[in-house]
Formats: sequence, C-alpha cells, structure tokens
Amino acid sequence: MTIKSHPGADADFAIAYDEFADAIFRHCCYRCFDRERAKELMQEVFMKAWDYLVAGKDIDNVQAFLYRAANNILVDEARRAKKRKIVSFEDMVEDGFDIKGEDGRDQGQVFDAKAIAKVLHELEEPYRAAIIMRYIDELSPKEIAELLNETANVVSVRLNRGMKMLRTILASYG
Repeated sequence: MTIKSHPGADADFAIAYDEFADAIFRHCCYRCFDRERAKELMQEVFMKAWDYLVAGKDIDNVQAFLYRAANNILVDEARRAKKRKIVSFEDMVEDGFDIKGEDGRDQGQVFDAKAIAKVLHELEEPYRAAIIMRYIDELSPKEIAELLNETANVVSVRLNRGMKMLRTILASYG
C-alpha cells in the first residue's frame, strides 16, 4: 500500500490506520509489555507517518514504514529506560493485559502465551524483534527483512538464533 502526499491523503491514511493499527499495537505490546504504553507508542508511530505525509513526502510501502517507525521508537524507548520492569504474565493479566487486538484475534491460541511472555523479556534485541515479527505478527522472513531494511538471510539467522535462545531459556523454566 502506498500513500501519496496530496490533498486527499487523509482518506488513504485512515485506510492505512484501519489496516495496520492492530498489528502495530500488538507488536508494541509484545516489545514493551505494557498495554497502555503500547497504545501510546502505536499512536506515536501513526503521528510520525502523518507528519511525514504533511511534510510533502510519499510513503511507498506503508507497512514497512510503520514497522520501521515502531522499531525506531521502541529502540529509543529501551535506551531511555534505566531499568526494565519485569512482570509475569499473570501480573499482566491482573493489570488488564489482553493479547486480543481489536480485530478479535486471540494470540493465545497461536502459541503458549504464558510461557513465551515470561521469557520474551529475557531475549536480546534484535532477536526479540525478529521472533515477535515472525511468530506474533505472522510476517514472513522476507517481509521482516524488507521492514527492517536487512537481508532475508540476516533475518533467518536472527530467527534461528532467537529460537535457540528461547528454547534454552524455556528449558531452564521447565
């Protein structure tokens, strides 16, 4: 999907929001483990896209632009955080964390959310981002490579190494 900077761009932007907001929200949620903060970050991503359009620039690949903006914001967020709060999945549920997006997709049925949520925070970047994009956002390695401006080979290596790390971490819990 492409959005050209023109007087009717707001309609195209609204369509892009409807199409990608849930996915960007889930991506942020699994990267920061805070539902309210994830909502704010998702809004920040779309504000960056809007500002980009208002500046007279076109967005050739909206999905790639949004994920790249989300990753940049999340990396900045992690750099600013002095301490990372580690929370269990049970605590997250008690605080109202819901892994269903507005589209009703229950990610808990796709994988064992309890086990993964407990250990995802232990996984290093960029492996965490690759795992989230592949198995939570359900993007192909080729799509991830395009979104991160990397080669598909680099993404495949990150996925492979990330899965090995996850298995090791999960084994220590078992």
